[in-house]
Amino acid sequence: MGTSSIIKAAVIQASPVLFNRDSTVEKACTLIHEASSQGAQLILLPESFIPAYPRGLSFGAVVGRRSEQGRDLYKRYWENSVDVPGPVTDILGEAVRTANVYLGIGITERDKGSLYCTLLYFGPDGRLLGKHRKVKPTASERLIWGEDDGSTLTAVPTEIGCIGGLICWENYMPLARMAMYSKGVQIYLAPTADSRDTWQATMRHIALEGRCFVLGCNQYVTRSMYPADLPGYEELANQPDVMCRGGSVIISPMGEILAGPLFDKEGILTADLNMGEIIRGKFDFDVAGHYNRPDIFRFSVNENNH
Repeated sequence: MGTSSIIKAAVIQASPVLFNRDSTVEKACTLIHEASSQGAQLILLPESFIPAYPRGLSFGAVVGRRSEQGRDLYKRYWENSVDVPGPVTDILGEAVRTANVYLGIGITERDKGSLYCTLLYFGPDGRLLGKHRKVKPTASERLIWGEDDGSTLTAVPTEIGCIGGLICWENYMPLARMAMYSKGVQIYLAPTADSRDTWQATMRHIALEGRCFVLGCNQYVTRSMYPADLPGYEELANQPDVMCRGGSVIISPMGEILAGPLFDKEGILTADLNMGEIIRGKFDFDVAGHYNRPDIFRFSVNENNH
């Protein structure tokens, strides 16, 4: 990948067909081809797009007690989650291959009886290039998602640049970010469920800190999208009509907004990434290079699989 290369990237702000894996996979494939038809070479879909980020649901858990309804909801979520590798990754891989794009997509991955919040990477030949499991789910996410070790702190060297990233509030973890910067990430993927205005400051900070392009991608979800037969559905009565307003964005290595932020609707954002801007930005700040002080600070990552 030359420093004069220009890459067209797309972030897709969309809702899944909530708690319906097969229909969401079908929608994801349609969106991949739509973004590809707009010239995108790299596409990002949101955190836990398949089968849903289960916003607003308690899974019937309080300290010291779990409800039967909550167990039923977990079972439904597990049944609609994704084996990696498996039939869903095969379908996504074929869509990526025919669209001839790189893809990052957030899923809920199932492994034995456990679930993980996972980011998958696909290459334009349809191969699954790698995955990252969220190392620290936030707050009530810990009821449903396990935390992983450092073995999936993934960065993928590709023909269009080194692609890697973190999921949602992992991006608040300075050492996790440093792990990505140390791997030479040039296009930083940040699928999220955070739609606050303040999240935009985090995305711009990462771009400036890492001197990388940042693709932030969120869902747009309304309460009416939830299936009425979902265990615990009555809990949603107290939720706002718009449960996630989005905020997807594409940012340059100098912290400039290239596209977005997009709020209050579904849509596809695209931007041309001039890869030469990464080196221009690192002229005066390279956090893993000349701006590092290894004589003072020591940094290590345990990437062993536990």
